Amino acid sequence: MTSFKQQDTEYYNHIVRNLKERGVHLNDIAEIVIFLEKDYINGLDEELSIHAINKVLHKREAQNAIMTGIELDVLAEKGLLSSPMQRIMETDESTYGIDENMAITLASLYGSVSVTNYGYVDKLKHGVLAKLNDKSTGKINVFLDDLVGAIAAAACGWLAHNEEAVQEWLKNEK
Repeated sequence: MTSFKQQDTEYYNHIVRNLKERGVHLNDIAEIVIFLEKDYINGLDEELSIHAINKVLHKREAQNAIMTGIELDVLAEKGLLSSPMQRIMETDESTYGIDENMAITLASLYGSVSVTNYGYVDKLKHGVLAKLNDKSTGKINVFLDDLVGAIAAAACGWLAHNEEAVQEWLKNEK
């Protein structure tokens, strides 16, 4: 039987691999974290941002949301969903909202600071989020764009809720 730690590692590796296959690297998400937190954490860099992102990517509820969303995007891209779901995903129907609900749920794992950051970054489409939202590529990223924004927002929440550890990290880095 697989241990929880083995499953965590399997899920984490699966997510990172799938993000890369969809054109998203951890440093892309870190760039969003830095954009959101640069005015609040003096000295925040890519390494610390990726550390916070990894904390999020090792949380089981976050893993489940991310894996589910990416899988739905991939299935839709392959045309494997039944109608009307296939059409909804192909057109990224504006009233669908399940993608945002899943992202808000992921962000809320790290409190209201994460939820407000998610709303802000979702509206701006900062960094890699603009690329993921580009419908001209033929890619279906209905869930992925929202989940990437939520991962970044949740990492911001992790940073906010672990201020002492963050300050210790920054002190040791200098």
